[in-house]
Amino acid sequence: MKRVIATALSGFVLLGAGFCVGSVPAVAGSVRFERFSYAGWSQEPAQTGKKQYRNPILPGYYPDPSILRVDKDYYLINSSFSHFPGLPIFHSRDLVSWTQIANAIDRPGQLDFSGREVSDGVYAPDITYHDGLYYVVNTCVRCGGNFVITAKNPAGPWSDPVWFAFDGIDPSLFWDGDKAYLVNNGEPNEPARYSGHRAIWMQEFDYKNLKLVGERIQIVNGGTDIAKQPSWIEGPHILKHGKYYYLVAAEGGTGENHSQVAFRAKSVRGPYVPYAGNPILTQRDLDPHRANPITSAGHADLVQTKQGSWWAVFLATRPYSADLRHYNIGRETFMLPVRWRKGWPIILSSGKPIPFTVNKPKLPADPAVAVKLNGDFSYTEEFDDPKLAMSWIGIRTPKAPFYRLDGGALVLESGAALGDKSGVPAFIGRRQQHHIATVSTTLNFAPIKNGDRAGLAAFQNDRAFLFFGVTEIDGKPAVALYVRKNATEDTLIASAPIAGGPVTLTMRADCGAAAFDYIAGGKTVTLKAGVDISFLSTASAGGFVGTVIGPYAYAP
Repeated sequence: MKRVIATALSGFVLLGAGFCVGSVPAVAGSVRFERFSYAGWSQEPAQTGKKQYRNPILPGYYPDPSILRVDKDYYLINSSFSHFPGLPIFHSRDLVSWTQIANAIDRPGQLDFSGREVSDGVYAPDITYHDGLYYVVNTCVRCGGNFVITAKNPAGPWSDPVWFAFDGIDPSLFWDGDKAYLVNNGEPNEPARYSGHRAIWMQEFDYKNLKLVGERIQIVNGGTDIAKQPSWIEGPHILKHGKYYYLVAAEGGTGENHSQVAFRAKSVRGPYVPYAGNPILTQRDLDPHRANPITSAGHADLVQTKQGSWWAVFLATRPYSADLRHYNIGRETFMLPVRWRKGWPIILSSGKPIPFTVNKPKLPADPAVAVKLNGDFSYTEEFDDPKLAMSWIGIRTPKAPFYRLDGGALVLESGAALGDKSGVPAFIGRRQQHHIATVSTTLNFAPIKNGDRAGLAAFQNDRAFLFFGVTEIDGKPAVALYVRKNATEDTLIASAPIAGGPVTLTMRADCGAAAFDYIAGGKTVTLKAGVDISFLSTASAGGFVGTVIGPYAYAP
């Protein structure tokens, strides 16, 4: 029988994990986790009315969204870099309530992330549909290049990749009747004039044979005005509205100067003329010291509803300090309505902040979703189902299974050590989706030698993570907190001896700080409070991902 433990510490109500009374100890080489729970609260105050939705629509590490409508169904896909499974796909009928229906990369044979940095891997996917088949084009950075996969159902299964022989990143497909064109970011057709000088390219796509044909042409050089040295034109999408073809793309890099710009042409091949009022979305012109800022907005994709209204999904971030790169939870998916003004799409007028609450699209409401994905929410995983939910992800492509579900427990077998890029750790986690969050797990683990570890890991990349759990120190079992702050070695922050039996671990994150509690032998103890965890932020760790938290086990 499992019982829920609830306690109040430092002003938080903890949704603690229960422990399994009389549970069977883990056998040597494996660790049993009995429960995992998460509760998160938004840092910004925002009241949402019945006819409103809350931004972000997908909080936490869900960047680079691409969106598709097929009749009354909407599908959204995100980047996942070197996490596996990857390329999460979501479904909605109201553009507000989203349910994950697939990971397009869910078999080790599809892509191999071995040896890759966490911020390598699959960038900026694009999802489209034509004549009964769904297409995802994508780039596997430093693991194969550009490719296409297909499926008859967006829920999968998705095919193995078919590779393209061109350089660059961020491919997307545009369907013009029965013809298709692939556009992407690439090097310009001249020596680079400045750092970040890129171009947008186009080539016809033979969808029947899944290959590119004809001439590859450059349709944008540099960006909106090459004389002003625009940087990192990328994430291109083409759409048609009225008599014009529109190219929308990100410009300025994915940091605080990020933006979205628009071009248009009377022919799909151009010439493409930039909008005089660009950018059509940015937050770089706002006071960086404003309260609860949303920043780094861009990389948008547009969709038209069956009723005729237009909407844009895009990435942005919610920093928790004056340094706008201080966000531990990664780049998130936001949504705003699109206005057409004098023949141009406008996502947000210059100088306006992205709102946290927005009037919903005029679409029939989806039934209540099984798992809430935005606003404040909590969930508990008892590991009773035959499979883990699709939102669980690991690090790099596993060569062999390292976990199993057994009798209401998640059982982990030791893998590589966290931080060892040459291997796959026995780590399976969920995205941290709020800066204010409480995460708990209960495990039964008896270390047999120094260095054995099992517990919670909060992982940003191979040089930035923490471990909080049970280990052996100087020949005795202990609960310990180790951190790795942009380094190759761990630092012990705190430890305490414990006796045998189940242990419940709780991490309470509050923006850039955290407290770590444990329950052992019926007693609740705070091992350490006020721990600086800003090393999990993009400002410190770099890269493009967010923090993932979950069970981890390792035996040297």
